[in-house]
Amino acid sequence: MSVVCRGVRGATTVMRNEREEILKATRELLALMIHLNDIQPEDVASAIFTTTPDLNAAFPATAARQLGWLDVPLMCSHEIDVPGSLGMCIRVLIHWNTSKLQRDIQHVYLKEAQSLRPDKTIVLSNVDMEELNRWIEEHLKTWRG
Repeated sequence: MSVVCRGVRGATTVMRNEREEILKATRELLALMIHLNDIQPEDVASAIFTTTPDLNAAFPATAARQLGWLDVPLMCSHEIDVPGSLGMCIRVLIHWNTSKLQRDIQHVYLKEAQSLRPDKTIVLSNVDMEELNRWIEEHLKTWRG
């Protein structure tokens, strides 16, 4: 099968506009997207991160750098401020070179962002989250930002 560029979407929310909370939530979201789709950094063409206008304490792309995406082009922006839309939300669109079919890509919506795509909700066990958090911690040990 040929390699094509596919989009992988994800979103999560935070409770407060605080740097560490934004970075932690974004790392968790990215780690899950990476693991579920077996994404390798060298196959990522680029990624766009957005936050709702109520979040400005950190660039979510920093979380990708912390997970080893040092050579991947990253960009951050704000979402359109649509009245009544979900607030305190971080979104990501990864442009990924893969041979997977579009229907086989697993998009990830966590916390309150599950309301954006209830059909894409993933249920994780405590064991899954512990393994994911260990993987994140290992990558943070090598981060020197």
